[in-house]
Amino acid sequence: MITAPVRLKRSLPVVLGVLAVAAVLVVVVQLRRRAPPEPARLLPGADAFVYMNFKWVRAVNAVNQLPPVSHDPEYEKFIQATGFQFERDLDEAALAAHYPARWGDGATGGAAPEPRFSEIFVGKIQGVRLTAYLRRLASSIENYRSTDIYSIPLEGRTLRVAVLTVDSVAASNHDDPGVIRGIIDRSQRLASPFAGPALLRQYYKFVPFASLAWAIAKLEPDASGAALAGWSLLFQRPGRVVVSARYLGALHLRAEAFTNSEREAQLLGERVSAFLNLFHAAESAVGAAGPDPDAKAFFSSLGVAQHGDRVVVTASVPRGFLKKVLTEAPQELAPPAAGGSEAKPEVPPAESPPGPPPNHPKQRN
Repeated sequence: MITAPVRLKRSLPVVLGVLAVAAVLVVVVQLRRRAPPEPARLLPGADAFVYMNFKWVRAVNAVNQLPPVSHDPEYEKFIQATGFQFERDLDEAALAAHYPARWGDGATGGAAPEPRFSEIFVGKIQGVRLTAYLRRLASSIENYRSTDIYSIPLEGRTLRVAVLTVDSVAASNHDDPGVIRGIIDRSQRLASPFAGPALLRQYYKFVPFASLAWAIAKLEPDASGAALAGWSLLFQRPGRVVVSARYLGALHLRAEAFTNSEREAQLLGERVSAFLNLFHAAESAVGAAGPDPDAKAFFSSLGVAQHGDRVVVTASVPRGFLKKVLTEAPQELAPPAAGGSEAKPEVPPAESPPGPPPNHPKQRN
């Protein structure tokens, strides 16, 4: 007869093993929860990163009731050829920006005179139609590790495109072909929550949970020339910035700037506050004619705070104000009509038709 202590002694290793496995699973889940999204982790080292989760945007109806997106002829041709419609089929997009070397030490764009870009797109892809479309555009096709890389001539540079999986595509116009090969290498390895570019790993922890979109960027105002001249008004020395957007009934915006000292942060905060005062002044001027409640709520939500060597700017955009910004256009002036009465033509909402998709040869990318 087996006594209770003997049974306990035999079952103890099993219990400990189960607890150990459970602990590992908890750690992995927590790491993945705070890890950058996989499309972003596939990107190469770069100087700025942007990510958008369109599936979440559609799920929370963050932009519901907006007017339909119009299609220009080039975009319509792309849709007909590939069956892919960005506003309907794109689920995630991650972009890496490579600054030219002349913009500052450590820039990843090499000798290119302008920024270069690398992207990952995830969505509902019709692979056969997309690859046929890419073959028609490509000047050459390289097979790398069983993946075709389509080289497409584009305004004096080369856009390289690779279909990674049944639902993801990579593209890069970096001069170095090794950039897109590296994306392919990472896509074929087991995904790790510790993977990804160094800048992304260092600052992603400051992106609020459940953000629909975010950006992490180096700012080099002294070396970037006209391309980032606007930032030099705020940043007089190199810095880092993390910008994010979450939808919680309203669109919550947050920008967190990282400086090299508390004194730099104080000066930055003062400059940002001066800009916010201009917004408040504009709101007061509009309010004299009868304030819009949504606009008033937006301007009132603007705020800036300093935390050591960091400055945080926040704002909340009500759904109504967001809709007005995206759909309303000022009335255009028309010459007086015959008989002295003023013509009042109907002005439709202003819409900027989307350009060609990012892997289209007419895209500046």
